[in-house]
Amino acid sequence: MHMARQVQPLVWTLDELDRLPDDGNKYELVRGELFVTPAPSPRHERIVVVLSDILGDYVRAHGIGRAFRARAVVRVKGNEVEPDIMVRQWTAHAQEKWEHVPLPLLVVEVLSGVTRRRDSSSKREFYLDLGIPDYWIVDGTARTIRSIRPGTEDVVASDVLSWHPLKAAEPLALDIPAMFREALGD
Repeated sequence: MHMARQVQPLVWTLDELDRLPDDGNKYELVRGELFVTPAPSPRHERIVVVLSDILGDYVRAHGIGRAFRARAVVRVKGNEVEPDIMVRQWTAHAQEKWEHVPLPLLVVEVLSGVTRRRDSSSKREFYLDLGIPDYWIVDGTARTIRSIRPGTEDVVASDVLSWHPLKAAEPLALDIPAMFREALGD
């Protein structure tokens, strides 16, 4: 006699995502594919904290918005992702649901061994298809930032990365070596 086996769905839904346990893992859903990521390393989080501080100071000073970190999500069209950092417009009133929040102006993912492939492929295509104006992939090992913009060639920067959102009077000139020195040392 054969026993029925519970088989994971081939295509996940937001309802199924919402039923997953709060177990310390990060669960994301991109085009029906479930991504499970364990808690980040201290090295990863130090990069996130330092870069988030730099971006946060810049976007507040220029009235662009705020820098959001872990637990803030992009939830749209049956997908949900939780970028390491994102810059969003600051609206007059807080929304109750992520589906009603404006799309980010910038999304930043910091690579890890687990996320390297998905950040560079599935999530990259997802962000481009949504029309996210700027997507950065931060590589702490190579100490580079890949800047991805719709309709242009990628720029891989290891010295200075310039970011000039539409509403800013002047661009951010991110000193990449200084950012990595502050985050990682040496």
